Amino acid sequence: MSFHLGYGTNGFSNHRLDDALRVVADLGYTAVALTLDHAHLDPFGPGLRRRVDHVAATLDALGLRCVVETGARYLLDRDHKHHPTLVSDDPSRRIDFLGRAVRIAADLNADCVSFWSGVAAAGVARDLAWSRLRAGVAEVLDVASRHRVRLGLEPEPGMVVQHLAQALALREELGTPELLGITLDVGHCVAVEPDSAAVCLRTAADLLVNVQLDDMVRGVHEHLEFGEGELDLAGTLGALTEIGYTGVAAVELPRHSHAAPAAARAAMTALTGAMTDVWVASGQTDFAAEVDHPWLVAAERRVRRDPGAVTALYPRAGREVGRAPLRPETDPLGLVHGTVDDLARARLVRVLGETLPAARLVAQVRELYDHGDDAERRGVLRGLPLLPESVGEACAGIAEDALRTHDVRLVAAAMGVRALDQQVWRHGVLKCLFTGVPLAAVADLGERADAELLRMVADYAAERRAAGRDLPADAERLLEKS
Repeated sequence: MSFHLGYGTNGFSNHRLDDALRVVADLGYTAVALTLDHAHLDPFGPGLRRRVDHVAATLDALGLRCVVETGARYLLDRDHKHHPTLVSDDPSRRIDFLGRAVRIAADLNADCVSFWSGVAAAGVARDLAWSRLRAGVAEVLDVASRHRVRLGLEPEPGMVVQHLAQALALREELGTPELLGITLDVGHCVAVEPDSAAVCLRTAADLLVNVQLDDMVRGVHEHLEFGEGELDLAGTLGALTEIGYTGVAAVELPRHSHAAPAAARAAMTALTGAMTDVWVASGQTDFAAEVDHPWLVAAERRVRRDPGAVTALYPRAGREVGRAPLRPETDPLGLVHGTVDDLARARLVRVLGETLPAARLVAQVRELYDHGDDAERRGVLRGLPLLPESVGEACAGIAEDALRTHDVRLVAAAMGVRALDQQVWRHGVLKCLFTGVPLAAVADLGERADAELLRMVADYAAERRAAGRDLPADAERLLEKS
């Protein structure tokens, strides 16, 4: 998945911003759409510099990318929702707000600042509203140019710019400025666009700087949870993948703050299921080798903050991410490349290596192995090569233990451990030949194969031939190189 799944803070209006960001990260999202509002980084409040620095540090610690949203309802006018706008008689307060948002976005290293046009007041001619909008966007672009921050114009139902075609036309009139891109809410596409969300995404393509994800029904501007409307979620995510979008695609449920954690969790479940459909439909059955599964992302974050959490998370990996081989066509048993849960567990072991001092790390790794089932033990073995060399040497006994078993997947995983003693390693290679484990599973075979190993393999080959048995192809290839 090239893009980053996020969640909008306007769907967490009852949470402190720090708490909202942590909930989002713990659920496996890798981005956040931050709506500047009274309780969430108010750009007009005191101590803004200090607060921005704090949010930037929090985003960095949680590994969250960010886009800045400017759709707060009563931030600028306590009596009138979303007022003033860029098409109001006096848009100066809106322009000032968008300028502040640009400066905040620059300090947060945000992808963009997202904004919409506004609703024209009764009696305001279309041409006048359009000229006001064009002038206002030009002013904001001046600020964005000084700070090198991209802007994303969002078509919004009922506003002067409610269709993608209108947003593209305005951009053309302004001379196709590099920093002016498109924010597209896929729910809005369902509600008012003549084409599907997938078609709209393909139309905007390279101009997309921000995507909002939600469900809607035709003709009704109401943000719904996935499955409650008419959005083809898998088709929409497939289009994002197809066009190579690499930005943020954040869930937009501004009226679900009363149940924010549950709504965010349900959205992640729906998104994960839809992405699985996309991968399977495209034939990418080994997707987990290339894609960060949301549960795994969340688990890695949690272990970094609390290494002790690995005890509960590690056994769950198979249930959460699956147990299929990573390369089913060429390695159906997962002997060479491992399985999806092997990968997940190995990455959790790697996080431990980045977090714990050596002595504690060795003890924790041995505990995971000693108390684990065969699948959990494979994960430890697959993770050992990802640890510092000294730790791998201290844990070599784990691989030696695995080589004494009759489980070919444990044997294969053990032979990927480089710290094995040379004599133990030679016997491991022979065990692979005896049990049918491909020698492609053996780490550093070309570098470590010595005269003694070749003598042992030659003796093995002579015994096979004397008994009238075929010699494994791997053994023949090894002897041919001698």
